[in-house]
Amino acid sequence: MARGTAFLGSDYAILCGAMSWVSERNLVAAISNAGGFGVVACGAMTPELLDREITATRALTGRPFGVNLITMHPQLFELIAICAAHQVSHVVLAGGIPPKGSIEALKAGGKEAGAKVICIPPTLALAKKYLRSGADALVIEGSEAGGHIGPVSTSVLAQEILPVLGSEALVFVAGGIGRGEAIASYLEMGAAGVQLGTRFACASESIAHADFKKAFFRASAREAVASVQVDPRLPVIPVRALKNKGTEEFTAKQIEVAKLLDAGQVDMLEAQLLIERFWAGALRRAVIDGDVESGSVMAGQSVGMVTKEEPVADIVAELVNDCEAALARRLVPA
Repeated sequence: MARGTAFLGSDYAILCGAMSWVSERNLVAAISNAGGFGVVACGAMTPELLDREITATRALTGRPFGVNLITMHPQLFELIAICAAHQVSHVVLAGGIPPKGSIEALKAGGKEAGAKVICIPPTLALAKKYLRSGADALVIEGSEAGGHIGPVSTSVLAQEILPVLGSEALVFVAGGIGRGEAIASYLEMGAAGVQLGTRFACASESIAHADFKKAFFRASAREAVASVQVDPRLPVIPVRALKNKGTEEFTAKQIEVAKLLDAGQVDMLEAQLLIERFWAGALRRAVIDGDVESGSVMAGQSVGMVTKEEPVADIVAELVNDCEAALARRLVPA
């Protein structure tokens, strides 16, 4: 983990997964202040909103934190300019292959002035490609995670990628991690650290609605299900959330967007953006308004390990202590 902490500038190489509406100034600052590495979820923010959010986060913490940008955002390069203006030290590019020039734009200004870029590859081949393109670190995220997910489990991704790249590149593991013992296992496999979202979503410092948090406390792993793609012509990144009426509404939304695509009223990029806006609105209804019936209660399969509201500092301390204890047990001779 020392490699990860040196790269992030934090006490522990534990990143906060970027959760729209949840990973905002309060939670991000609390995680960084507790020794982890908070990450602001830009999501569908405008450049003006991101500008204010970074400023507000800086007012709450003097520790390092990063910003997560969605690659398909129509104002991506304007958002990159905002990060540069604030001298954000680390930027995560998520949601797809980074468009041409985006990594270069983030790293403009050289080693000292540019941001360190973290990419999220779904395969070993793309992991190598991102590193060749200038990515400084990778997050491999398995399908157990909450929110947007890929098709492969965390354990399989880790076995495919860590033995090949773990010794030469900085690789953080994410998806379904809820305990320190799991962190220890991935560190032993060559990871430089981990990323967690679901464990932090219901922290005391999280602004999520009380009903959103109660839904987490009641849920089990099997209730965090992945969305279904209705039309193969409309590639939609699956989303893992607690099953409710909102799950059915997303199916209807896909059919509606597919019809617009067939009619030539939107192109593929516009169709995907319509889907993303749906998720942003549905997630806001759940997180901010507490509508856990028709809103999107995004959660990873580690949700069953979230049983109460507790301060971020306690969550981080428990993860680190359990990780250290697990590693210590393995050092004791038989």
